Amino acid sequence: MNRIHHHTPTPKTADARAGRRGMNRREFLKTAAAAGTGLIVTAAGRRSFGAPSGELPTRVLGRTGRKVTILGLGTAPIGEGPPDVQEAARIFGEVLDRGVNYVDTARIYGNAEEALGLVIPKRRDNLFLVTKVSTHTAEGAAKSLEQSLRLLKTDHLDLVHIHSIGGKKLDRVLADDGVLPYLLKQKEAGKTRFIGISGHNRPANFVRMIKTGHIDVVMCVMNYADRNIYGFEETVLPECRKRNVGAVAMKAYVGIKGGFPNHKKGYVGCATTPDLLPQAMAYALDLDGVALAAVGPYTLEQAIQNVEFARKYTPLTAEQRTALLARGKAMAPTLGPRYGPVV
Repeated sequence: MNRIHHHTPTPKTADARAGRRGMNRREFLKTAAAAGTGLIVTAAGRRSFGAPSGELPTRVLGRTGRKVTILGLGTAPIGEGPPDVQEAARIFGEVLDRGVNYVDTARIYGNAEEALGLVIPKRRDNLFLVTKVSTHTAEGAAKSLEQSLRLLKTDHLDLVHIHSIGGKKLDRVLADDGVLPYLLKQKEAGKTRFIGISGHNRPANFVRMIKTGHIDVVMCVMNYADRNIYGFEETVLPECRKRNVGAVAMKAYVGIKGGFPNHKKGYVGCATTPDLLPQAMAYALDLDGVALAAVGPYTLEQAIQNVEFARKYTPLTAEQRTALLARGKAMAPTLGPRYGPVV
């Protein structure tokens, strides 16, 4: 995203993470659960691992009409390593078995699509499957999409994003041989049901694309700190609501410390402190028009933790919101526009 994306980093050493390789499934799950005990605290103050209890809340994703879980599985951190394909597939499967039905991936996310291809076929009918193309042209998009379909072992996607739209030359995207006309043809052919845009910066590019009338879903950075930097909540969300475009929040936890340069370093931690992770997710889910938060874990314990946060989600109280927004405003100057230019 980019190159990255939705994080829930826990401080871990590279050696500890690499040490998970070669474990059998039972050993891996046991080790991962134990490793996360410092972070695995729900909004109710209880550690939550083991069998899932209760269904995840769902919302309608704008004009797609599809009911999606309020938590989406982001796959970039795990897909880009260090887990191998089999380990990544196990983690993804654990999340999907806990009821998450929205899966966000991309060709550029390392081995994520290959790993998903091991778990998606038997679950395909119950999933809202999303990938991305990171190109301006129809030719580039065709190559990327065909590879994604092959690796994911499916004949269609529910949604394809034109990724990093903030960094795109929109006239090229909209040209006759551009990526948007190509995706419109794929929509007619049934290879994708919907078309979206995703990215981290330049909200004005999102607005221009939404105004074409061809965009069904938007995924952008929306969190309690970046609202003071990029301001997607004030510029893009109103346009989504006006046209019933589905909205997905990413970077709900304010991303990894240091931004993109650290996107493969889960051990450095994320910008949100562990105790505020549930509130950070709630901030995103409280936004008018947002259907879900797509969050990409680095580890199994983080993946399960996210599911439990979503399962126990309740809107922020006035006091919580005031305190969280104050914290985000204080953080913003040190964060800066780390995902690229605002305008």
